[in-house]
Amino acid sequence: MRYILLISILLSFTSIAEELLAPLELYANNPEISLMTMSPDGTRIAYKTIQNDRNILVIKDIATGKTLGGLALDGINAQEAYFIDNFRVIMRAFEYKKVIGFRDKNNFSAAFIYDLRSKETRQILIPGHGIYTGQTNVGSIVGLSPDKKSAYMPAYYSELSGASRFGEGPVYTLMKVSLETKRTPRHLRIGTHDAIDFFVDEKGEPLARERYNQKDALHRVQSYVDGKWIDIFSENTPFVHRSFVGLTPDRKSLVMTMTGENDRRQYFTMSLKDGTVSEPIFSRDDADVESVFSDLQRVVYGVEYSGFKSSYAFFDDKLTQTFAAIQNALPENNFTMVDHTPDWKNIIFKIEGGEQGGEYLLFANNSFSFIASGRPNVSAAIVNPVKEYSYKARDGYKIPTLLTYPKASFGKKQKLPAVVMPHGGPESYDKIRFDWLSQYLASRGILVIQPQFRGSEGFCATHLRAGRGEWGQKIQDDITDSITALGKEGKIDPERVCIMGWSYGGYAALAGATMTPDLYQCAISINGLSDIEEMLDFERKNYGEDSSTYRYWQEVINRKNLDAAFLKSISPINHVDKVKIPVLLVYGSRDRIVPPEQSEDFYDALKDAKKDVELLRIKDEPHSFLRNESRLKTLMAIDTFLNKHLL
Repeated sequence: MRYILLISILLSFTSIAEELLAPLELYANNPEISLMTMSPDGTRIAYKTIQNDRNILVIKDIATGKTLGGLALDGINAQEAYFIDNFRVIMRAFEYKKVIGFRDKNNFSAAFIYDLRSKETRQILIPGHGIYTGQTNVGSIVGLSPDKKSAYMPAYYSELSGASRFGEGPVYTLMKVSLETKRTPRHLRIGTHDAIDFFVDEKGEPLARERYNQKDALHRVQSYVDGKWIDIFSENTPFVHRSFVGLTPDRKSLVMTMTGENDRRQYFTMSLKDGTVSEPIFSRDDADVESVFSDLQRVVYGVEYSGFKSSYAFFDDKLTQTFAAIQNALPENNFTMVDHTPDWKNIIFKIEGGEQGGEYLLFANNSFSFIASGRPNVSAAIVNPVKEYSYKARDGYKIPTLLTYPKASFGKKQKLPAVVMPHGGPESYDKIRFDWLSQYLASRGILVIQPQFRGSEGFCATHLRAGRGEWGQKIQDDITDSITALGKEGKIDPERVCIMGWSYGGYAALAGATMTPDLYQCAISINGLSDIEEMLDFERKNYGEDSSTYRYWQEVINRKNLDAAFLKSISPINHVDKVKIPVLLVYGSRDRIVPPEQSEDFYDALKDAKKDVELLRIKDEPHSFLRNESRLKTLMAIDTFLNKHLL
């Protein structure tokens, strides 16, 4: 009966009449509701919403729908929110600002606390106030005191008022920070210059710390025993590949994820006593452990597996069975767990896929009730279907893929115009969700192809490693071969195909325009790479030649063989003479992941070669466009470009 009730709720979202072409704003606008979280007693929710073009944190009573409080989030981009009790909400946010010790503006992370009773908010840990001034990331919380009056937060600390640049500089340590007053935080003398993480017990006492020495490429974990730090794990590695993500409920072991013998990322435990590693605890042959679920004390109680749809496993078998039954009842939809009460009697889900654009449902007493729509103006009538698909690349390698069909064309035999949209990363992957770019494209009658080329995460370590050293080569072939496969099946018109992507996907779009110029009718790159030599130089200058970040990119791009001739050969900027199609370049002016010069230089090279190219600069936007107006400008430019060159 509970699933019949759920289906009836979902059907009630459908409206009858919609314009043939929905307004671009419906796709460009951010969800009106996001970051939803629930109070420990299950009576209240908090979420971020947009009111009069301002981001607002709203707290509501679930039963009555009454608004209990709110906070304007001006100047910050909240990414996480959670209740620590029924009255206080902590938010982790990012702000783009000038930081002492840095020449340019930087993305700055911080944690804020809002008290529903006093209606006051403040930043919890502030550079220069008891901690080193020149740091940009002070928003992480690794534990709370038993009375929840204090938080344990890692930060850089210096005895010299946080301003010293002499010797080895400040140490990364754990600070005990008051959640009630503005008094100076107290530093725990457990830090080191190469520390990267800390774990504490239920009383806030240190249990373990993780360290990574960039220069020596030494990764280790130390356990705190009788006042001394003892190595329980040590490994020389060019970049960290074991993730220590939490504690077992008895706090006797760390939870670690890494690639196991079956070539899947799995869940293991490591004894704090002697470093003994367990057999895999959560393990599947068809999916990686993507993330773990833990509470505010970092105690782990389950995992999320990789895949186009979310799936879960818990220590509590009943929870695992419940989640599986929910997904099986509506196989076309993707259920994502958003939050839950500590006793698991109340769970909030977000549902996407099928005909849903992001609806929040409360699961309690074995039934669902509707809480809110993340996109209230996006009805089921205009959500285009997303389907799983696979094809074989030219060497027989299987490539998992998502296809977003125009709703009016789904199930009909016709050759559609297509946009190939490779994801960023490149070690990332796409999921079934309301993707604003895919949904926009499908609304214009275009079949959207999202190939999970070799090198994508989530499809086993073999698939991931198969893409290393294959930029502009086999990865690009995988993308190309999606057009061949769908063309042979009669699903697309091979004479009307465009390639579009963001970040690495933008690189793939420019590689398509230069390496296979006869395949596409146009190319669109958003914050894309054009010069791989310049990209590596940027990473080296920013992070250092001995950094794990720089070593990682060396490995991913060409397995550490940074031959100049090879890097030139896979850089689109060196092949602009081969471009035969119109190109649209879009970039954010404050992108710190892919510098704007990557787009600007490619534009100049194309203009010098007298090629058909357009450039759109989105002012004051980072790598991911945050503002509705910026996303709308992007869609307007894409819409005009595609109408001219593809449709």
